Amino acid sequence: MLLAFDVGNTNILVGTYVNGKLTHHWRVSTYRQRTADEFGILLKNLFEFKDLSFADVEGVAISSVVPQLNPALMEMTETYLGVKPLTVAPGIKTGISLRYDNPREVGADRIVNAVAAYEHYGGPAIVVDFGTATTFDVISRNGEYLGGAIAPGIGISMEALFQRAAKLPRVELVAPPSIIGKNTVNSLQAGILYGFAGQVDGIVSRMQEQLKSKAYVVATGGLARFIGEHAATVDKVDEFLTLEGLRLIYEKNCT
Repeated sequence: MLLAFDVGNTNILVGTYVNGKLTHHWRVSTYRQRTADEFGILLKNLFEFKDLSFADVEGVAISSVVPQLNPALMEMTETYLGVKPLTVAPGIKTGISLRYDNPREVGADRIVNAVAAYEHYGGPAIVVDFGTATTFDVISRNGEYLGGAIAPGIGISMEALFQRAAKLPRVELVAPPSIIGKNTVNSLQAGILYGFAGQVDGIVSRMQEQLKSKAYVVATGGLARFIGEHAATVDKVDEFLTLEGLRLIYEKNCT
């Protein structure tokens, strides 16, 4: 069994793969002070609910954009699982070339997404990842990572709005009855949903113009389905694209 960790600034997505198939997945909060032992206890509890055993883990793959958590997570895998993890970092095989001014600046999650998108959907492709930041990544027809765009994420944008506007309440992220809100809650929901959907369509359309080609657009991340279903340019919502990329990179390097 392969155990994959996608460590983001807000959440950690954990998944298990058996024979190339995603069998279980969990999403937990990113807590930067978590120790190796706390990671071990957390993982043991998650496994026990699914009748899984640490002994079943044969390999571990980690993609992380939170460097301060890496030592604890790596220590946990070696101490509790007896496995040396594969970490997405410069020097590993990915199958794609990075056409970026400084390849070391590209986040591990963006590389992993690009690998999975090209493998499953071909190129050219655009990946829109709804995380703490909303990232847009472009992969060429030949499997080259060309670069992308980074925008403030939905969660931090909403939090900034609620903190700065004293009379605006926090609202549930659901689709409103109409784009024209008849009350404050529905007006906020309309602005958030269709505002971010419009952002996706605007950026993707401009990227397609520069590519001079129709790219396949994949949305991923925790809020991918919420926004992706209302963005006209999104072809596919794949919530576990990053985990799939980790599996592919692990297989390229360890099998």
